Amino acid sequence: MLAVHFGAGNIGRGFIGSLLSQSGYEVVFVDVNDELVQRLQERQEYRVVIAGESREEQLICGVSALHSQKQYEEVVSRIAEADLVTTAVGPNVLPHIAKVIADGLRKRLATPEKRVNVIACENMIGGSSFLKKHVMDYLSAEEQGALATFCGFPNSAVDRIVPNQKNDDPLMVIVEPFFEWVIETKEMVGAIPAIVGAHFVEELQPYIERKLFTVNTGHALAAYLGYAKKYATINEAMEDDSVRADVTKALHESGRVLIEKYGWSAEEHGAYIKKIVRRFTNPAITDEVTRVARSPIRKLGANDRLVGPATQYYNLFGEIPSGLVKGIAALLLFDYEEDAEAVELQKTIYERGIEGALSQYAQLSADHPLTLAIKEQVDVLKK
Repeated sequence: MLAVHFGAGNIGRGFIGSLLSQSGYEVVFVDVNDELVQRLQERQEYRVVIAGESREEQLICGVSALHSQKQYEEVVSRIAEADLVTTAVGPNVLPHIAKVIADGLRKRLATPEKRVNVIACENMIGGSSFLKKHVMDYLSAEEQGALATFCGFPNSAVDRIVPNQKNDDPLMVIVEPFFEWVIETKEMVGAIPAIVGAHFVEELQPYIERKLFTVNTGHALAAYLGYAKKYATINEAMEDDSVRADVTKALHESGRVLIEKYGWSAEEHGAYIKKIVRRFTNPAITDEVTRVARSPIRKLGANDRLVGPATQYYNLFGEIPSGLVKGIAALLLFDYEEDAEAVELQKTIYERGIEGALSQYAQLSADHPLTLAIKEQVDVLKK
């Protein structure tokens, strides 16, 4: 079995490529980084270190690599032969790899009996659908119709913390023990592929929102509350009993929303929250507070990890979620000068006030009860 994977970075090697190799796939990485491509071509293996209570090491073998620009035709040929195509390149890069994927799929038209699924493993909602749209832009209506019968673009949700790192061995990757790769089956063609550790579901949305409102919410809360207390890393912040208590409280509020909407078991979701909190306190994974807190304007969005569950909580239960409100207030105080969005946010607050910033970025009106509660909590945190 052959898998072509776009993105030979830490996530690509330490998560998706690793699982595919363990599942019996020959993995061909595609990247633009000359050094990474050359090292993978020469060694055809690399190490993944799982940093948990005990340090486990895996040797990922039988891999190779191609340069997406310098070896374009070879990439096209490998896509034409592949059983699976995956990506971990970042949402902004997906449009840039669409053409080579389209050319590879076009070449498959000669052997349409061989089915293939293209799965974008990105930190975004609807990544595969987004990639499909850009791929189809390079194909004629006739080609699109022919491909529909043997090529699928199933959406997926991925979750694994792979911190920034610099290792003596540039191919080695350090990852956390926990991971989740959920793949939606309704857009899939052919048999469900055998992938170690992957979870296949008919409807992805509940899992996407569970991850967004638990992992992303908790990570952001730890970062903004940690920054307010001048901690350097997430695990340092989570060692503070008050920060950990605030994060846990907010996750039970977002969890109440998820349980109400999707019928999750309260007991099972409570266990999930405990697992997520333990991930943030893993001393073997060092993640900088300022890295996790970056892009506060995006994270202040109406449907994003903080305002999204807070608004839904208020609409569902008619109550102020004080844990989430405290996290939003801490975000509004994130003034890290090396983050462009943080600088812009502070400028907006200076010119328009807290109410103006929440109206502009979170779509909360000045008289909304959440706005009033957030403004009050900002004053408390300032003291």
